[in-house]
Amino acid sequence: MATAPEAGQLIALLLKLINAKKTIEVGVFTGYSLLLKIPDDGKANYSYIDLDRDAYEMGFPVIKKANVEHKINFIQSPALSALDELLNDHDNRGSFDFAFIDADKRMLELVKVGGIIVYDNTLWFGTVAMPEECVREAMKPNRHHIIEFNKFLVADTRIQISQVPLGDGIAICWRL
Repeated sequence: MATAPEAGQLIALLLKLINAKKTIEVGVFTGYSLLLKIPDDGKANYSYIDLDRDAYEMGFPVIKKANVEHKINFIQSPALSALDELLNDHDNRGSFDFAFIDADKRMLELVKVGGIIVYDNTLWFGTVAMPEECVREAMKPNRHHIIEFNKFLVADTRIQISQVPLGDGIAICWRL
């Protein structure tokens, strides 16, 4: 369930390229992907939102061993509630350099122009490219949502998008 290693490497590169200092992640699980993002300079601010504190706690010994726990603001909450709360503070609007989303897909207002948003699982096991009759019944409901979400991203004139077939698919969006 962790971010694919090749996707993690790409994300780490993107963060270095834009010198990201303020990032946000929705859908943290054990925290593997956040370890890829945290530079050693000590000046970064990372907010991580997830419902499952237990999964995060399972990965916490590795986070502690990496000596980055003091840079992390873990928010145990449903994503939409936490994002709404962040948006209520107008200082947060347009203040994030980078966002990684592996859950609810609402983030654009928080990321600054020139920032990057990476959405995970946008190919949904390849089912988004399959004919409907070839998709297992259990995959169809989420497949439909992912297809609609991908169409939304492609049509959104506030971003430039690249769909990358790494792991289960990642959509890299540059905020225009």
